[in-house]
Amino acid sequence: MLRLRFRVLRSLPSMLCRSISSGPGSSPAGGQAPDMAEVRNRLREIVGVSTNWSDHRQAMKDRTSLSSLLAKCQEDLPPRRMKDSYIEIHLPLGSQHGLREKYLNVHNSVRFGRILEDLDSLGVLICYSHTKDPSLQRSPLSIVTALVDKIDMRKNIIYPDCDIKFTGHVSWVGKTSMEAKMHMLQYHDGAYSPVLDATFVMVARDPENKRAAFVNPLIPEGPEEEALFKQGEVNKTRRSEIKTASLLKMAPTAEERKIVHSMFLNTLDSTTVSFRSRVLPPNSVWMEDAKLKGLEICHPQERNIFNRIFGGFLMRKAYELGWANACTYGGSRPHLVAVDDIMFQKPVEIGSLLFLSSQVCYTKTNHIQVRVHTEVFDSQSGKHNTTNIFHFTFCSEKEVPQIVPKSYGESMLYLDGKRHFDITFNGTPAV
Repeated sequence: MLRLRFRVLRSLPSMLCRSISSGPGSSPAGGQAPDMAEVRNRLREIVGVSTNWSDHRQAMKDRTSLSSLLAKCQEDLPPRRMKDSYIEIHLPLGSQHGLREKYLNVHNSVRFGRILEDLDSLGVLICYSHTKDPSLQRSPLSIVTALVDKIDMRKNIIYPDCDIKFTGHVSWVGKTSMEAKMHMLQYHDGAYSPVLDATFVMVARDPENKRAAFVNPLIPEGPEEEALFKQGEVNKTRRSEIKTASLLKMAPTAEERKIVHSMFLNTLDSTTVSFRSRVLPPNSVWMEDAKLKGLEICHPQERNIFNRIFGGFLMRKAYELGWANACTYGGSRPHLVAVDDIMFQKPVEIGSLLFLSSQVCYTKTNHIQVRVHTEVFDSQSGKHNTTNIFHFTFCSEKEVPQIVPKSYGESMLYLDGKRHFDITFNGTPAV
């Protein structure tokens, strides 16, 4: 039986919760932690944008004047501590029935795509808290999500009528990037219990979002914070190694080549002497028959604070398509196990045609690895440009058919899916 490798991360005391509801020095009524609506309102205040579409566009043009406020080097910025960026957010599903409707799914659980949107907004606010300059009304930084390093699920069930609490803080800082660790807990049976752990990487850009900008250094305090900071360095090194060993750059390992060749031999028709005659093994599905596709027209309603399509919206749409593909493939309701290595390669502009393609790329017992590729269509050039790649690991209620690649390209997708699956369960790819 496979066992998940979960990272149990320390959560700072709630007494360090930063009030974000209405600016410096304020606190929510009754000591209640702020909610997601306040998170998004606070982000608009920090950047200086409006909820009105026409006003929003003008506000983005006005931000160009903030470039002179950027630091020339990181040494010019005061160091911060992890407690400076700590935030606690409340999602009152237990008491607010209207809010519950937004999160409820047909299985009487919570729509995980909505949780992805919330994590994305919270991660950005955490990083703005780290870089906050009390003397400035608006931040000159444009902080955006670079990637989702990892989301580990610690529970399969999220109750739609029980309150949720998010906590998080900056755990590692480079020159222009920050790692935010977040945790989601839910109140059930008289206590809060962990639901998921998430690690996002954010990057700071100039007011026009054109070039990198320096961020405040981070000083860890005590052995636990030092361990978190060191883990951030390890994560950075691991991502670099995985990128270097990508199958788009490097040939498969000797062991991986054996796997591909063995699967190829297993699909040959033994009654012929031809490499072209292929037979699908029992309880298997050709990879080309395990796809789902979708299309989204990117309306202004889904914009972020920088007048581009909200990354959380992209994650929600990709997750829902990937979930539907896993559900179709496995023949039962799948549960999410992990989200791994979501890359934001290019921003999605308002008005874009967003094409989403979901592919089951690896299976093992009752687990399904799904890759979702998104791209935008440029009507002027007629070209499609990749914007995001998502990796989801699902667990089905019963054993699923084995996915079988037919072409060399599909074999590379299979190996890439296996690598992500192995990272989820073992911590490193079994290559």
